[in-house]
Amino acid sequence: MRIVVLADTHVNRLQDIPEKIVDAISTADLVIHAGDIVDVKALRELKQLKEVKAVQGNMDSVQLRTILPLSDVLEIEGKRIGITHGSGSPWDILERVKRAFDGKQVDIIVYGHSHQSRNEIIDGILFFNPGAAADSYGILLIDGRVRGEIITSR
Repeated sequence: MRIVVLADTHVNRLQDIPEKIVDAISTADLVIHAGDIVDVKALRELKQLKEVKAVQGNMDSVQLRTILPLSDVLEIEGKRIGITHGSGSPWDILERVKRAFDGKQVDIIVYGHSHQSRNEIIDGILFFNPGAAADSYGILLIDGRVRGEIITSR
């Protein structure tokens, strides 16, 4: 499975994200968005391109906050993916996003908020932040094993 991972798009409509991301979505099986879409119109347009699993971020509209969960856990090809936006300072964000899944077995934690990309395995969990969409996005490949890649969006 090929998953495009986005966070912190901060747009009101899909045409405001880099074209490179839209091209990547066309080759994906799924899109995961880790929050701060900002406007429900952008989410609707994204869903017209591909299936989307998304969580709310701190900058999302009230309308988005009523329809999107704070966090979610997906199981794809035997791997459990926890999705959350994150909060607070980027300095200790890993501990906070990990706590969001206390008591839940996850193989991958996808998050955003810090605008700093990360693709790192810590204590057996892949911490994956695609960075802010204006700068980068992520690809997760799941085919019995998990591989992540951060790609510049410009």
